[in-house]
Amino acid sequence: MLFLQNKLIIKIFFLSLQSEISEKGDVSSPLLLEKPNNMIDKLYVLNVIDTALSGSEKYLVDLKISTDNRINVAIDGDNGITIDDCIELSRTIENSLNRDEEDFELNVASAGLDSPLKLKRQYKKNIGRDLTVTTFEGETYEGKLTDSDDDHIELKLSGKKNANLEPLHIPHSEIKTAKVIIHF
Repeated sequence: MLFLQNKLIIKIFFLSLQSEISEKGDVSSPLLLEKPNNMIDKLYVLNVIDTALSGSEKYLVDLKISTDNRINVAIDGDNGITIDDCIELSRTIENSLNRDEEDFELNVASAGLDSPLKLKRQYKKNIGRDLTVTTFEGETYEGKLTDSDDDHIELKLSGKKNANLEPLHIPHSEIKTAKVIIHF
C-alpha cells in the first residue's frame, strides 16, 4: 500500500512539473535548472583549470565532480607531470573556491601509465611505446605505436607472425580503449 502511495505522489509531482513546463513554454523550472547551493559548478572549475594550464605543455585529461563535491582532476603533459605540477594546480583550484560556502574534497593527479589514453594528444606523447588497443568491434591489438595524427593511429603489431606486416591504421573513432603496456 505504501508503495502505491509513493508512486501516486511521484506521479502527481511529475504531472504538476509537466503542467508548469507546458504553461510557461520552456524548461525554466528551478527544479530542473538550478544546482543545489552547496554543489560545485563544473564549468567554473573547468575554466579555472583551463586558465591555469593555458600556455603550458600540460593539459586536462579528466575532471569529475560528484554530487557530494569530490573533485577529481587528472592531468598530463607532453613531457610528463611532476608532483609539483599537481600541487600547483591543486592550490590554484582550492584558492578559487570558497570553503565557507562549499565543502569539497580535491584530488589532483597525473593520468597514470595504467590509465587508458583518452585524448589524441596522449597518443602523440606515447609514440614508440607498446599499446593494447581494443576497438568498438571487439578486436584487440598489441603493438608499437609508430604514429598518431588527428584522424588515426598507426600500430606496428607485435609478434613474429606480424613482423613483415604493414602497420595497422586505426581511426580514433573506432578505438574503445587504448592502454600503454608497462614492461618490467
